Amino acid sequence: MKEGFTVLPYTSDDPVAAKRLEEAGAATIMPLASPISSGQGILNPLPVRFILEQAKVPVIVDAGVGTASDAAIAMELGAAGVLMNTAVAESQNPVMMAHAMKLGVEAGRLAYLAGRMSMKYTASPSSPTIGLVGSTT
Repeated sequence: MKEGFTVLPYTSDDPVAAKRLEEAGAATIMPLASPISSGQGILNPLPVRFILEQAKVPVIVDAGVGTASDAAIAMELGAAGVLMNTAVAESQNPVMMAHAMKLGVEAGRLAYLAGRMSMKYTASPSSPTIGLVGSTT
């Protein structure tokens, strides 16, 4: 960085390491989702979420993304982007997988911006029961 390079560090999903990289001047933080080229997706979203909550630079999820739903999850968490190669290159149909990844990224970003509903730990019907045939109220 002292020589004028823009540093985009690939790192583990350790929030402390991510913070130190940012403090050192990294332009982005790129935590791995799972081992490189594994296609396992985000194995543990909690540390990625911690990184996203504390980062003041863009966070780009890298490594281990295997399919469009993995990309969507990364974006739903609030990532600025997803970097991938193997998931597309090693798929049965790379052009189709690239398109699926694009749609996954778009869907995840839209879901993040829309804001998910609150998680509840009890069930409640979303449709009213008042006035139905056979109801007592």
